[in-house]
Amino acid sequence: MKDAPFDIRIINQKKCIFDIIRKKYVTLTPEEWVRQNFLLFLIQEKKIPKPLIAVEKLVLVGKLRKRFDILISYQNKCWMLVECKSQDVKLSKESLSQILSYNTTLQASYIVMTNGKEIMCYCTNSHQWLSELPYSPI
Repeated sequence: MKDAPFDIRIINQKKCIFDIIRKKYVTLTPEEWVRQNFLLFLIQEKKIPKPLIAVEKLVLVGKLRKRFDILISYQNKCWMLVECKSQDVKLSKESLSQILSYNTTLQASYIVMTNGKEIMCYCTNSHQWLSELPYSPI
């Protein structure tokens, strides 16, 4: 993923970035930078239509209230669940455990982890790691 031009502003003395899915400015953290770049990659390169994408929404994992990073849904089914980490975080078993716990509820066909440097994609239907992300389900 290459860095793209984003709408970045200082709001209330915090650096913020405009989220094209949530349509609002959010605090620009290292993880948010990865999320915004990955969203752009999904939309521009993988041709995912914006209306299919949800960002930072509530998911119940057992009795715990959590928030997923990115979820792509199609025909009322969870198609792809994405966990974003900051660039200095290595993708690990802990990252995988986190996204797998979310997926016990969501049951997405693909689970993806990224830190902006690496992208790992697992197809839950075929139980295989993929060498690249699938294109839009449409």
